[in-house]
Amino acid sequence: MARCSRCRQRKAKRQCPALGSDLCPLCCGRLREKELHCPPGCPFLTQHKPYQENKIIQKKRTFSEDVLQDERLNWLILNIEAPLREYAGQNPALTDKDAVLALEYAKEKVEKNRSRLLLSRDEGRVRNEAGEAILVILEQCRFQRKIIMLQDVERYTTEEKLKCLENVILGIKYLAHGRLAGRTYLQDLARRLDRLKEFSEQKKILTRT
Repeated sequence: MARCSRCRQRKAKRQCPALGSDLCPLCCGRLREKELHCPPGCPFLTQHKPYQENKIIQKKRTFSEDVLQDERLNWLILNIEAPLREYAGQNPALTDKDAVLALEYAKEKVEKNRSRLLLSRDEGRVRNEAGEAILVILEQCRFQRKIIMLQDVERYTTEEKLKCLENVILGIKYLAHGRLAGRTYLQDLARRLDRLKEFSEQKKILTRT
């Protein structure tokens, strides 16, 4: 039996329609709907989907309970989502799947920097422009309290960055209900940020009067 076209170590037991080559089960699960645009007709995607959707719902509940109560993390999530809104506005063809791929790209880069190890699967990987924009935000974003003192301008830890990236990824998959080829999340994001912008402008007017 041939070797997996990705890891070159394990036996290739699954034919991947997205790659046009064979994968081992481990690489199939690792790449599925993360680095690959899996076609809806893929039998391995169909077989895995119910389990994955239930897993997403359970993880989303866990993450939401922690994040929604943390003003720091909410601020970072807002900044993470901003580049996705900008890219979606510039490119009507951008889908929820593209948003997930950008976030997964940024997440893997953050994880790699934390471990300081060069992952073999990063070699030759195509640069994701939206993912790179998210990485810039993660590096530059600082949390400032409402009453700002010098010591209150806080950097985010690697663990906080990873937690927020995972939360946004889960949120997209939860909203899309497995239909990542659409723009359910991106449209919801546009509405949320537009409302936030409108509220901020109204608040400025009320403050001046």
